[in-house]
Amino acid sequence: MAPVPKMMKAVQIEKTGGTEVLQYKDLPVPAPKDNELLISNEFIGVNYIDTYFRTGLYPNPKPMILGREASGTVAALGSQVPKTLGFAIGDRVVYMGPSAYAQYTACPAERVMKIPEGVTSSDACVAFLQGLTALTLVEETHKVQSGDWILVLAATGGVGGWLCQILRAKGAKTIGTVGSEGKVDIAKEQGADVVVIDRPGQGDVLKTVKECTDGQGVAAVFDGVGKDTFERSLECVARKGTVASFGNASGAVEPFLISKLSAKNAKVARPTLFNYLFTREELEHYSAKLFKMMIIEKFSVRIHDTYPLEDVARAHADIESRKTMGKLLLKP
Repeated sequence: MAPVPKMMKAVQIEKTGGTEVLQYKDLPVPAPKDNELLISNEFIGVNYIDTYFRTGLYPNPKPMILGREASGTVAALGSQVPKTLGFAIGDRVVYMGPSAYAQYTACPAERVMKIPEGVTSSDACVAFLQGLTALTLVEETHKVQSGDWILVLAATGGVGGWLCQILRAKGAKTIGTVGSEGKVDIAKEQGADVVVIDRPGQGDVLKTVKECTDGQGVAAVFDGVGKDTFERSLECVARKGTVASFGNASGAVEPFLISKLSAKNAKVARPTLFNYLFTREELEHYSAKLFKMMIIEKFSVRIHDTYPLEDVARAHADIESRKTMGKLLLKP
């Protein structure tokens, strides 16, 4: 590999706000600590959570380099990286960790995974955060069984598309919501059995759920939209079902009376991926399972667009428009 430079391009914010606070600038290349790998980023994932840090919905010390995932190659190893992890300079890797919007990122070795043969670096980056989010939702938040009816909101979004594909592989029956006619066929291709255009005058989600389930409701709702759909999600869920509210695309869910759940003995969860992948063993287990499913099931890896790192503001504007289909990537 080429020698590691002293300076790099990165995207940093010094205050919260709109896309205007994103600064593309020169910063020093970080030196890996004893237990870290220095990774030369090839593809960087753009995720909705990045906008939460930018706007201040999720508070974080400033200045900060945004970004939570990337794929690339190992450029240097800290002096105390365990040999049992098996990393070497030049390895193709993917990781979830802070400060990914940069040419180089220092990341704890325990949070990095090698990319297996049969999976490209771009596909690994597309899949890692969103695919693992979807996989842990159906395995941990609500253990989906074959034959279950499941409602997936924003079925052609990043996590929604992975949910549809994983649910199909598990034998579940999926109702997916989309925002326009142009997304219907894509949702079906990714595994949705029934698709509803979730716009006034174009589709009735609750009515469709009742028709598909003989009035019983769905076993689980995977709701990444948040404020605008939460109350309806409670209406759509079956007795003893689960509403998994895992995102805030329309804003944070407002406080509600917990006694509402007693009408159906329903459960509400607000999961975050990192609490399902807290240990190295959990990360290895779910990463291996996801990569295996990608190869065996031949999952569709949908990329909305790949943007030069300096065009990060356009990428953020696009993902916030809720008109994208598939993953947004940055290329350093």
